[in-house]
Amino acid sequence: MTQLPLFLCVWPESESFKDEGWANPIKVEGICQNDFDKSFSCNRKLIGAQYFNKGYAAFVGGLNSTFDTPRDTRPRHTHALHRRGSFVPGANVFGYGNGTAKGGSPRARVVAYKVCWPLVNGSKCFDADILAAFDAAIHDGVDVLSVSLSGEADCFFDDGLAIGRRASTMDREFPAYAIFGDKKLKGQSLSPKRLTKNKLYPIISSKDAKAANQSGNDAELCFLGSLDPEKGRERGGGTRGRRAGMVLANNVMTGNEISADAHFLPATHITYSDGKVLFSYLQSTQSPHGYITKAITELNTKPAPFMAAFSSQGPNTVNPEILKPDITAPGVSVIAAYTRASSPTGLVYDHRRISFNSESGTSMSCPHISGIVGLLKTLYPHWSPAAIKSAIMTSARTRDNKEEPMLMLNSSYIRVTPFSYGSGHVQPNRAMDPGLIYDLTTSNYLNFLCALGYKADQLALFTTGTAPYKCPAKPIRLEDFNYPSITVPNLSGSITVSRTVKNVGPPGTYTVRVRQPKGIQVAVRPKSLKFDSVGEEKKFQVTLKVENRATASDYVFGVLVWSDGKRYVRSPLVVKAAGWKP
Repeated sequence: MTQLPLFLCVWPESESFKDEGWANPIKVEGICQNDFDKSFSCNRKLIGAQYFNKGYAAFVGGLNSTFDTPRDTRPRHTHALHRRGSFVPGANVFGYGNGTAKGGSPRARVVAYKVCWPLVNGSKCFDADILAAFDAAIHDGVDVLSVSLSGEADCFFDDGLAIGRRASTMDREFPAYAIFGDKKLKGQSLSPKRLTKNKLYPIISSKDAKAANQSGNDAELCFLGSLDPEKGRERGGGTRGRRAGMVLANNVMTGNEISADAHFLPATHITYSDGKVLFSYLQSTQSPHGYITKAITELNTKPAPFMAAFSSQGPNTVNPEILKPDITAPGVSVIAAYTRASSPTGLVYDHRRISFNSESGTSMSCPHISGIVGLLKTLYPHWSPAAIKSAIMTSARTRDNKEEPMLMLNSSYIRVTPFSYGSGHVQPNRAMDPGLIYDLTTSNYLNFLCALGYKADQLALFTTGTAPYKCPAKPIRLEDFNYPSITVPNLSGSITVSRTVKNVGPPGTYTVRVRQPKGIQVAVRPKSLKFDSVGEEKKFQVTLKVENRATASDYVFGVLVWSDGKRYVRSPLVVKAAGWKP
């Protein structure tokens, strides 16, 4: 049975981590570190938990024993670990989204490694603690690492995550409407409270309710103490929460991406575009009044998925020859297990406690992928990490449930590119039968680092044993690295790149089709690949040639697909012509 660790903390009492009906684990190398928190316990589902805070302690100048626990006291961590949680019927947020909750690998055993700690303006995860957790996880014999962490891009040997190791929406919404004048604007909410029926309420902009000696910016965000109590009541310290009701409108930066939150009062979250309509009404109406409907659960919504505006964007700033991101997965308004040490809003005056909550972020998207990795690891225990990644990437989709290209939830609903979704939106069932995979070995990765100019002492950070790794006499071309996508960031004239695919399905013949990037001519040789057995490998070459340098002066995108009629092995093509000036 697969073991999946998460580099966050956990609320062990959650129903998602109960172990009724579970057998004793076959392998347990880790520990349940509860020496200073005797109420914390592990079981046959949550088989280990540790904390790593020496890097944090060195930064803040010492810690007391309250920090010596892997328990989750911050809102998002148990939520992320739930993506490997067991089946929990009747999971909901104040009645919304009611159903059976489960993780991506519900039968996987889990281990939690707490590496992130509170600072004044949020939290921080120190490289020393992250690397110590990596060492512990490897020693514990875990199968899959789920690391919902990020930081500034850096060269690999200075990057703790690299030394040790995207978000979209789903077809479920929680609509609550803001009604005023002749308008009815659709927002999102999980507020359990509702306004009195058949009553219109006066509306005021938070900036117009600004208290004396407070900044307009603080009032606009409804910070605690920023509003005049005679005009409007606060919603809390910068997060969503109070008065008779609240309409939360995005600014131009957050655009049209909205999420459902368990607000403290009747509320709805509307887009930037709809916010402009509301503010126009406030400015043009002498006595503005309105109403907020109670939220409902709505399934099978279209179009979905959307790409969220907060999702990380390419190109790859460290190595542009490798497309990033790789993949996207659900990360908006995801319902999962929640710590009971915090309220659903995180506000100091919100004393509600719930077992499940809705959260949004790439930290919600990452565990979806790691759960799928766990399933594939169980199904194909001898596959390499690169094989599993390839299966996930090449089976992804780039169209929504209306068969239209995916959109991004920014201020203009633009069509997105592989720099937003990588290979596309994950499809777990198709990943189980990918047909062909692009495989890589440890030596392939080390040769990649050699091609980047890494020296023996730097390569030692990524290798084990006493003998230093010897780079090949002739470095590989980065464009020939056997990745499931093909990216040429500086194409001058033409280039021919090589790839090798391995058959992991039945015998058959695959033929190729290509959608060319604009201004780029693409030729593939050979045009068909015949496989007689599982494990057989075939090489092919792709020639890319600039036809129209002006068209390809910025990145342009296409796709290469191998298919046997049942399976579709899809690779993005990303190209930018070099040296063109208008």
